[in-house]
Amino acid sequence: MSTPLASPKKPATDITRVAILFSGGPAPAANSVIGSAASCFAQAGVEVFGMKNGYTHLIDFKEGDKLAEGSDYIRLDKMPLEGLRTLQGICIGTARANPGKLMKTPADLKDPAKTAPMMNVYKALCSMGIDALISIGGDDTLTTAAKFKLFMDNLPADKKRIKVVHLPKTIDNDYEGIPFTFGYFTAVEMLAKQLRCLLADSEAANGGYVCQLMGRKAAWLAYGAAIAGEASIVIGLEDIPSEWQTTEETIDPESGKIIRTEDGKPLMRTVFSIEKIVDRCVNVILAREAQGKNSFVAVISEGMAEFLPLSEIKMCVSDDEYRSLKPDSFGHFPVSQLKYSSRLSRLIIEEYKRRTGKSRKISGLQFGYEVRCNTPTAFDVILGSQIGVGCYRALCEKNLNGVMISVSGLMELGFPTFEELIDMEKLRATARPITVGSDVHQLARYLEAWTD
Repeated sequence: MSTPLASPKKPATDITRVAILFSGGPAPAANSVIGSAASCFAQAGVEVFGMKNGYTHLIDFKEGDKLAEGSDYIRLDKMPLEGLRTLQGICIGTARANPGKLMKTPADLKDPAKTAPMMNVYKALCSMGIDALISIGGDDTLTTAAKFKLFMDNLPADKKRIKVVHLPKTIDNDYEGIPFTFGYFTAVEMLAKQLRCLLADSEAANGGYVCQLMGRKAAWLAYGAAIAGEASIVIGLEDIPSEWQTTEETIDPESGKIIRTEDGKPLMRTVFSIEKIVDRCVNVILAREAQGKNSFVAVISEGMAEFLPLSEIKMCVSDDEYRSLKPDSFGHFPVSQLKYSSRLSRLIIEEYKRRTGKSRKISGLQFGYEVRCNTPTAFDVILGSQIGVGCYRALCEKNLNGVMISVSGLMELGFPTFEELIDMEKLRATARPITVGSDVHQLARYLEAWTD
């Protein structure tokens, strides 16, 4: 810019059409990202196509098909964008269609059958004359973006190359390469308000609550909400030490049979002793009572449900729900279907009575989906807007390809490559749990009632 108030100069770029898609679960400030990106591209004279419902319509594309405006995509550069950045929801929708799910190793890039869904996506985008794909989503979507880049790298030299950049999204905040993802603090703020209300209710009624919050691989959401909401204790999967863990055979709930690996051996799954969690919670209740505090609100990350013993899982759901559970290839059960907070609260009640001889009401609750489309806070609107602008600057100003847009410090942009974020041998994004012993992890311990 020539002066501080000068507008950005239109760059010399060969990109004339871009496609933006959103994949996976919603997050606050999604429209901040989409709207800011679309505004920049449109003002630079680049056509912007918002692909509806993620990869859904691209993955089913067949030779000779024609994607339809309205049902398959919308023209973001032709619609009024003012007001979009602060709007709830996702203007282009989302879905979990995954064109890269069959591609699990670099060798799969040479397998036409395993790359067929990715080829459909490529042909669909080519049919629209798309020069760059902008994907918005979590670590699975980042992995898909990296696979799409690798897929194009392996195309014959005379084939069109579509540039690809990824914009990180997850309220779980479990992303390598960026300190905080957009929507995280909005989700934390809403959950913290709910926890503060429960704390007041608990104090008034001399009861208690065990709250199960979203977060499969990392407890960032649980820790953030607990600290901001003044919860009595927060526990995540990261807090389970190895000495509390053991293994057991994985049983198919529907058939009752042992699930076996390809070589015929029982598929073993890691489990932990829930009694240790119960003991810790009761210790905190007693420590709080010694301080004259009657309230008790525990926050538990739902990712721990994957590691419950099967005997405990049976206690968390009805027989019908139990039979419908489908463990994945690693023996992990679907955590969102396991409301284990009620079971944990009952165990806490029993242990509390055993130790004190007194009865106390403690209820289990499950939070999560209600926060994903909450009205974004100003911080997340700013963060999301910078990420959206960042994808324009990466593609049109810096001519980058195969990067994720990152924001750090005082909203400074960064552009880590896919190779920095992906395990290229396993074709999987690197997760980022809370580091046990880090200052943010220890912050919760300092604010809880000290029991040791």
